[in-house]
Amino acid sequence: MYDFAVVGVGPAGARFARRAAAAGYDVVAFEQGTVGTPLACSGHVSTDIWAYVPDDAKQKLLQNRVYGARFHVGGPDSSSYPFYKREEISNVIDRVELDRTLADCARDAGADVHEHHTVVDVDERHDAVELTVSNADGTETVEAKMVAGCDGPTSRVRRQVGLPEPEELLHGVLAFDPDPDDGDFVDVHLTAPRFFAWRIPRGDAGVEYGLAAPPGESVNDLFDRLTDAYDVETEHFCSGGIPIGPPERVHSRRVFLIGDAAAQTKPFTGGGILYGMTAADCAADAVDPDDPATLRDYESAWRSELSREIAFGHWLRRAYSLPEPVQRLGLRALSGEIGVHMDRPTSFFSREHLGKLLGR
Repeated sequence: MYDFAVVGVGPAGARFARRAAAAGYDVVAFEQGTVGTPLACSGHVSTDIWAYVPDDAKQKLLQNRVYGARFHVGGPDSSSYPFYKREEISNVIDRVELDRTLADCARDAGADVHEHHTVVDVDERHDAVELTVSNADGTETVEAKMVAGCDGPTSRVRRQVGLPEPEELLHGVLAFDPDPDDGDFVDVHLTAPRFFAWRIPRGDAGVEYGLAAPPGESVNDLFDRLTDAYDVETEHFCSGGIPIGPPERVHSRRVFLIGDAAAQTKPFTGGGILYGMTAADCAADAVDPDDPATLRDYESAWRSELSREIAFGHWLRRAYSLPEPVQRLGLRALSGEIGVHMDRPTSFFSREHLGKLLGR
């Protein structure tokens, strides 16, 4: 019997598998396809990402450096409101290669990582969890003391053990223009209902265009309007869910959720890479597979780390639905040099950022 079985080997699952294996636990991890594919997530991340990968991985992963963002209430020809720093704010990375790098880190730490293995059933018992796993050779049964559900926004693990669903599931789409662009600003368009659209220069890898909106909106039509406004033809169209929450509880007796499965995402951007890996570290530090009571410690730990940021992120997102004149007024008043960290919206009240505002 394994100590931990990890379902899903994205950033959150790979990070937990790595940390748990490094702590001496017997860990098995299952990914239903090839790690990193299909791509369904942007590669625009804060510079904190480099703390989670080996030092020599940066040269392979880094595609572009970003110093700011231009906000638009309308299309690309509308007035823009720049927010920037003198040092790089964020990086654009090879998102597929990130997943592969993190999975390799888990393997190197001793985790048994299996690709093309799909967990089709989760049977939670008093003393263990039994997984039914399908692969090219048939099905097998795997037992573990605990299971980490890291299987994304529509988590099968979450459904099968009856844990609450995320508060909301947005529909996100993205595609790429292959023409190189090493610009150092991203463009954000407040044109998608209750969310936004974006343009991200990715250096030699081209340009990423994307948007997200609530279900029921015509996301594909909105995306076509975005790319038509920029007069570009895109390729490698991707689509996926973006969970917004989190729910009130992300653990049962022997199962706990991490990452998108737990809706541990930024409500104001939909990004979840850093939040998911932060929660994975909380789980690795708190959870003892022989003591189900420690799952409450995980619940407390990750909420202590992230709940204030998520709560403030919900408030920020409300600004996307304000009337256009109010949006323009606010953007005009706040644009300029900033001292805000893109993963920590509470940094809006930091001494650094308030100093920037008062010094204008």
